[in-house]
Amino acid sequence: MTVIAFSEARRRVSVPLAACLLSFAVFWAAQRAAHVSMIDLMVYRAEGATVRAGGDLYALRATAAHLPSTYPPFAALLFTPLTLLDVPSMRALATAGNLVLLLAFVGLSLRLVGHARVECVLWVAAGAVWCEPVWTTVRYGQINLLLAVLVLWDLSRRPAERPGRWAGVGVGLAAAVKLTPALFAVFLLATGLVARCGGRDAGPWLRPARRAAGAFAGATLVAAAVLPYDSWRFWTGMVFRTGRVGRAEETANQALRGVLARLLHSAEPGALWAAAAAVTAVVGLAVAVGAELRGGRAWAVAVCAVTALMISPVSWSHHWVWCVPVVLLLWTRGHRAVAAGATLVFCSYALWWVPHGHGRPELHQDAVDLALSALYPVTGALFLALAWQRCRGRGRARLRP
Repeated sequence: MTVIAFSEARRRVSVPLAACLLSFAVFWAAQRAAHVSMIDLMVYRAEGATVRAGGDLYALRATAAHLPSTYPPFAALLFTPLTLLDVPSMRALATAGNLVLLLAFVGLSLRLVGHARVECVLWVAAGAVWCEPVWTTVRYGQINLLLAVLVLWDLSRRPAERPGRWAGVGVGLAAAVKLTPALFAVFLLATGLVARCGGRDAGPWLRPARRAAGAFAGATLVAAAVLPYDSWRFWTGMVFRTGRVGRAEETANQALRGVLARLLHSAEPGALWAAAAAVTAVVGLAVAVGAELRGGRAWAVAVCAVTALMISPVSWSHHWVWCVPVVLLLWTRGHRAVAAGATLVFCSYALWWVPHGHGRPELHQDAVDLALSALYPVTGALFLALAWQRCRGRGRARLRP
């Protein structure tokens, strides 16, 4: 019986495995044919080289585009091994690593929504590799998939499953590399506090929140010990200079701030963006906490991810790799038309159909261009509205996790 079961399992997996490997191989060939620059990976390598040489990390300008270092110093420490490889080997390793991380990300996303079968992972990964956020992540050599895996490693289990003594560490380390994932720690803290006020055991949320804070503080202190000058510069100045990351109005900026900059034809939407981001943060966290306390961990995590992307000063299109668990959640919870629409948005590459690049044409967009270049945050806003309506409609009933 064991042999028969193994043979059936192998036959069940062989077709999706072949499809996934073929999709990945064609993807790799397409990336090579497109002569992708992996420009962000080159910046990471330059950061690692600067750390090894004892240089000024935040005076760095790398590649022909003169890109600066924008991440916390802890990230630069992690990038130092890149300097041990020649550039072709580094690029090949980064591509292979991102494809492996995509498999892990899809697997964790499916576990989050309760469908973590191997054949499902392979089929989904074979398609997800072609969506614009994933394509662009690999094209630039970005670390979005690594950060998302760290977060989902913590949060893809429900509190009732006793997540263990390490729960929260992934979120903390991700936030130490790049600040945006810190919203997941805020979500855990807020959920714990609301649970305590309601007379419930707050431990399943406060313990991971404390571990996240501890991991973030530990990693930041390690960086401060190794790079005291750079740490001082970042945490007292560079962290507040959002303009160093890029222009707000750029088409690639799929955050609220980017939408408002293009809509207002202004390089800096200022107070209006701050107000919109604050309202979105409060509403998003409230929906996430409400979903979590009603047993809807998958809804809570997806809502928190979308909220973080929308309120960040800059969310480049490749940061939206979180579209993968969002689409899977919508599909598995019966919102299949919405899931199909979201898939079309993230696989259409439509935001690149508008004029962009030199001369800052994004400041002079017409109505059609404005709509196309706001597709990701509009989709995110609709998802938040759906999650809020679902949570509200269930009242005190438990959501399907």
